[in-house]
Amino acid sequence: MTETFHWHRFDTLSTHDLYALLKLRSEVFVLEQNCVFLDLDDHDQNAEHLLMRDASGALIGYTRLLPPGEKYAEPSTGRVVVAGRVRRTGAGRRLMAESVRGARERYPAQDNLIWAQLHLEKFYASFGFVTESEPALEDGILHVFMRLSA
Repeated sequence: MTETFHWHRFDTLSTHDLYALLKLRSEVFVLEQNCVFLDLDDHDQNAEHLLMRDASGALIGYTRLLPPGEKYAEPSTGRVVVAGRVRRTGAGRRLMAESVRGARERYPAQDNLIWAQLHLEKFYASFGFVTESEPALEDGILHVFMRLSA
């Protein structure tokens, strides 16, 4: 599968891109995971947004990168999501590889944190993230803090 990756600051997202990424996040985090939570958490405005599109231009994956001090002392990756139709194709691995690359490019001397869903712990560990906490429940889903050292 051929994907393209584009990084955007909030103020450079088109209204169509913003709608598509919010729709994808809602489809997966709210509907698919049956999790009622406030996805719009006032951090998007200060984040950099990674959009992954398929050959037709459809949004199939997304992550956001929060700068140091936005939520944690370190930069943090979050809202990692891929469309259901591209799961188990390697798209999630390619998305996360680009996300890690982009975070290292922007913050080369800083660790990267992720508040990961527990069932994805091994996935993130395969990129070098190390678990730093016991599982904790958030919005009905177990999560762990993980760190990728600089």
